[in-house]
Amino acid sequence: MTVDGGAPGWTVLATGGDARPDRPGPGSTGDRGGPVSGRRVALQVVAAVAAVLVLVGLAGVAVVRRIAEREAVNDAAQQTDLLALSVIMPALQDALADGDPEARARLDAVVRRGVLGDRFVRVKVWSPTGEILYSDATALVGTTFPLDGDARAVLSAPATVAEISDLGRPENVYERGQGRLLEVYRPVWTPSGRPLLFETYTRYATVTSRTGDLWRGFGGIVISSLLLFLLLLLPLLWALLDRQRRSQAQRERLLRHAVDASEEERRRIAADLHDGVVQELVAASLVIAAAAERPAGSAGSLRDSAAAVRGAVGSLRTLLVDIYPPSLRSAGLAAALEDLAAAVRGRGPEVVVSIDGEAADALPDATGRLVYRIARETLRNAAKHAGAGRVEVTLDRHAGRVRLQVGDDGAGFDPQDPATGSRPGHLGLRLLTDLAAEHGAVLALASAPGAGTRWRLEVDPA
Repeated sequence: MTVDGGAPGWTVLATGGDARPDRPGPGSTGDRGGPVSGRRVALQVVAAVAAVLVLVGLAGVAVVRRIAEREAVNDAAQQTDLLALSVIMPALQDALADGDPEARARLDAVVRRGVLGDRFVRVKVWSPTGEILYSDATALVGTTFPLDGDARAVLSAPATVAEISDLGRPENVYERGQGRLLEVYRPVWTPSGRPLLFETYTRYATVTSRTGDLWRGFGGIVISSLLLFLLLLLPLLWALLDRQRRSQAQRERLLRHAVDASEEERRRIAADLHDGVVQELVAASLVIAAAAERPAGSAGSLRDSAAAVRGAVGSLRTLLVDIYPPSLRSAGLAAALEDLAAAVRGRGPEVVVSIDGEAADALPDATGRLVYRIARETLRNAAKHAGAGRVEVTLDRHAGRVRLQVGDDGAGFDPQDPATGSRPGHLGLRLLTDLAAEHGAVLALASAPGAGTRWRLEVDPA
């Protein structure tokens, strides 16, 4: 028979996509810390996300409040600017600067009609010397108070200034008792261009209300954005937790398979020792014991015993080569496969080996050990369980990968039969599948009752 001939179709046992970064490598025993509770991880992640959202929300709300308050103060300053340009300056007369009562009365009528109300509670017009030329609180008219540095500065460099009013100052005696006030002042000019200082007092509650309106708008956007972010995060969190659970299950399965493989290997070694070396040594001991009882003519028996002991030693060496051949480490994969084939030939079947030396040398050590283990198990099954008369072993390159093929003309079996794994000698089918999957290799099997068995392993070179 030939490796590529025959009718049975291929059954892919390992696809090469089973090896994942989060899976333990060869010899790994999984998580050292024991199984991780998905529910506990979920609660921890949710708690961490909630804490971050609360901190971000609080920081965002604080920033939004400050921005809203600043915008509300700017809004009050703009309102004062608008009043100064559209209401106050058109009503100003040059005579007001000289204390003319008629000019003051005209301005008072305009102020009471178009300025004072729920928003503005006090209006003052100052001369550059600090005299109050006009106020709706008439007791202040004609009094003089020193202007502070900011007030003098806006007269020399026109600007609008808004600040919390200091109600403890003597010029603010009539504003006390009205709560917190926002004081806004800016320069205005009489028709002849004489500069005066226009000042308004606004209830800070108006600023607070405006701040609340702005804060609710901005804060609503911040909070809704955070909630939307959380909603978008939940599916990702769920997917990560699901992957973690599947990864944990995979690690547990691999650990169980590794334990099963170790148990199977120990049982095989024990069986080989019991059926081979132990029996030979027992026979040799019986011959030696009989020779001891008959000293005369015992030379031939002792020679037979020596031959039996040498045979047992040879069997032990063969077993050691099977477990890990020195040639795999020293001479390479090609030599190890040749030694393996020679050992199997001694058990009966004809073994034909065709090896591409460059393909064998291209494999790293771990992959070379994988190829050797697959070849060893498949050859052992062919010699011990399949009753094969001829086995072909081929190692070559195919489509950029290194390919191992092992085919025999033995009894074959049905890979789809669920009972196959429970038959003597076929536990290795599952173990070979897991071994190939662990290394990300592709393993395929083609077999049928009476049609022989073919194995194909494909691995990536270095």
